[in-house]
Amino acid sequence: MVVIRESSWYQEILREGMALGVAQGEVRGEERGRREELFSGIELALEIKFGNAGLELMPNISQISDLQRLKAIQQAIKTVNTIEELQQLL
Repeated sequence: MVVIRESSWYQEILREGMALGVAQGEVRGEERGRREELFSGIELALEIKFGNAGLELMPNISQISDLQRLKAIQQAIKTVNTIEELQQLL
């Protein structure tokens, strides 16, 4: 086992795997950051447009992980007239 760990190809595979892991971690971190940014924007928009009643939707919205769906919700807040209309989109 020691011989394998000391081989150059093993070391190269290890470096590539570590680099890939870091890259994947960065992507996940960026997605998590973008999701948090969208949650904050949605929360602010709900509060501005509908007051505390709008904020009552946040527990449901915070369960959504799909970035495209969150963006659509954020855009929909601009055009809906009532909380009920927004709830239908959720």
